[in-house]
Amino acid sequence: MKQQPSRLKFKKNHKAKASFFFLKAGKNFLPVEGRFALKSQVPGKITFNQLEAGRKSIRRNVSKQGFLRIGIFTAASVTRKSIGLRMGKGKGNHAFWMCPIRAGHILYELGGVPFFLAFKALRRASKKMPLKTSLVKLIF
Repeated sequence: MKQQPSRLKFKKNHKAKASFFFLKAGKNFLPVEGRFALKSQVPGKITFNQLEAGRKSIRRNVSKQGFLRIGIFTAASVTRKSIGLRMGKGKGNHAFWMCPIRAGHILYELGGVPFFLAFKALRRASKKMPLKTSLVKLIF
C-alpha cells in the first residue's frame, strides 16, 4: 500500500483546524463498493502504521477471498523536533504520515465474503484503530 503522496506542493503541512474534527463526514459515510464496512464513530487521527496493521489483519482473516477497499489515505505529513532542542530555529523534521478522520467516515470496505467472516475480520481490524469504530452492513 502506498504510504505517501507522489508529489507535494509543500513538504510540511499545517496542523488540521480543531473545527475540522467536530464536523460529521459529509461524504463517504456508507459503503460504496463493499457490503460490509468499518466506520469511525468519533473524530481522530490515524497514522500509516495503524492503517497498515488493520489492512494486514483483515487480509490475514479473509485470505484471498473477496476484495478490500481502503477509504482513507495518509496524505498529511507530521513534523517533530528533537527532545533537547530549544525554542525557535524553524519547524522540525518529518516524523510520520497521518490522516485526520471525521466522525462517520468509512475506513475499510469489504465485499465478496460471507457475513461471519467479514464481521470477524473487521472486528479484529477495529482493535488496531486508535478511535472508536462500528461495523456497518449494507442491506440491498
